[in-house]
Amino acid sequence: MSGRRGLVWGMNNGTQTALERAFELARSGRCKGMDDIRSALATEGYAQAQITGYSLSKQLRALMKAASPPEAHPAPVSSGALQDGAD
Repeated sequence: MSGRRGLVWGMNNGTQTALERAFELARSGRCKGMDDIRSALATEGYAQAQITGYSLSKQLRALMKAASPPEAHPAPVSSGALQDGAD
């Protein structure tokens, strides 16, 4: 492992940690949720021990949302738009 003990390597010949790969997957637009990221990491041979915690999940979800097409998260309807003819 050439001096980088404790890291789990995937099918990429040791160039990324599981955490780095999780961020890459989130930005790719391929994953729609945390379960998709965990599944992809497992498929690629990464351990998922680093992929925990509220702050990390929040960051990854924000990246996935930004990478998804606009129709995947429609604009919210304002409360004023729900009132029929109220002026």
